[in-house]
Amino acid sequence: MGGLYMANRVVEKIKKGLRGELVIPGDKSVSHRSVMFSALGDTPVRITNFLPSADCLSTVGVMRSLGAKVEMLSPTELVVTGNGLHGLKEPETLLDAGNSGTTLRLMMGMLAPQDFVSVFTGDSSLHKRPMGRVIKPLSQMGAHIVGRAGNTKLPITVVPAGKKLQGFTYDMPVASAQVKSAILLAGLFAEGTTTVVEPYQSRNHTELMLESFGVKLDYEGTAISIQAQDKLTAPEEILVPGDISSAAFWLVAASVIPDSELLLKNVGINPTRTGILDVLNDMGADITLTNERSSGSEPVADILVRSASLHGTSFGADIMPRLVDEIPAITVAAMFAEGETVITGAGELRVKETDRIQAISDQFNKLCSCITATKDGLIIRGGSQNVWQQGTCFSYDDHRIAMTLAIAGMAGNGVEIEQPDCVAISYPSFYEEMAGLY
Repeated sequence: MGGLYMANRVVEKIKKGLRGELVIPGDKSVSHRSVMFSALGDTPVRITNFLPSADCLSTVGVMRSLGAKVEMLSPTELVVTGNGLHGLKEPETLLDAGNSGTTLRLMMGMLAPQDFVSVFTGDSSLHKRPMGRVIKPLSQMGAHIVGRAGNTKLPITVVPAGKKLQGFTYDMPVASAQVKSAILLAGLFAEGTTTVVEPYQSRNHTELMLESFGVKLDYEGTAISIQAQDKLTAPEEILVPGDISSAAFWLVAASVIPDSELLLKNVGINPTRTGILDVLNDMGADITLTNERSSGSEPVADILVRSASLHGTSFGADIMPRLVDEIPAITVAAMFAEGETVITGAGELRVKETDRIQAISDQFNKLCSCITATKDGLIIRGGSQNVWQQGTCFSYDDHRIAMTLAIAGMAGNGVEIEQPDCVAISYPSFYEEMAGLY
């Protein structure tokens, strides 16, 4: 993706509060799954408020390669028609997941039971990311998956197993929605019962969408069980809620920039995703949920956020599955909060698009030297004694690092971001929205 980045972006310190309304773009996780699951049905599904980001378009490309018909009516509206649960076709070319770990991990679960060969590739960043934690449980079900670096990294080939996968019970060492989803998708085709047991509940978009496609799941504590299905019954329409991970940047910016008041519209408030709200509220943020409603199987609300005096906090592994993607944004809130914030249990951040713990420490300290990286988290010294500087910071081609640097620059003393356009991975209109708030 390096050819996309031709210029740095300068973000100036904002001289007044943020005011106005923002319609939050579609949830990335739900957008991925809406296309994948619709491609396993046999009737047309209209998907609205789809997120037309690079990651989600990678999923569209993969499903087309597997024989699904995807008609783009507009950038945010499409119709997907599949060939039934057992109607996926052998791809004629490599399946390119781009930068999308979600595409790769979930599709391995979907393709492991198939009777044809699939070969995955992706961009240079995805080639570095570990896939062993998905491949291991799928292999225990009987899948035959071959990859580089001891079957852990791209390129990855899924070879027909020669017999049906076998359902089993998998005790997950770490809560992960992507690993859980891959196993449940394989369980759609496996003999017997497939059960996933999590140490903590991770985001449950896969479970909610499976149920909306007529699949019965059994729950006991943090265990989820699925049986093989003959077919999926696709809904006529899926309305994708706004992505709370995208809303997180504005929640933090409006909280720390004085005299701010933003209304964020159509935000998904699935309880498995709202850790960001819990942490900010614990820090003293002024956040109000209004117009609460449902969008299909997902809860949605408008969120009013006003500037507030924040204080430090501590949190760890138990809440991490509900907010791991929002840690960069929370770091900025902690930098402006009075007192110290201690984050633990966030080791997964070291194997994201980049090592986000190290990236946060290396780059954000250029703007305000107050962050210490630990093995599995961060210690942030906040408060009015902090000295903010202008700086030139590197995004590592990581969309969440780039967007967080932008809000840090707005709230702090300005920033120049190298390789800023990676925001297209999840929030293509981010800089446009930001400019509209100045």
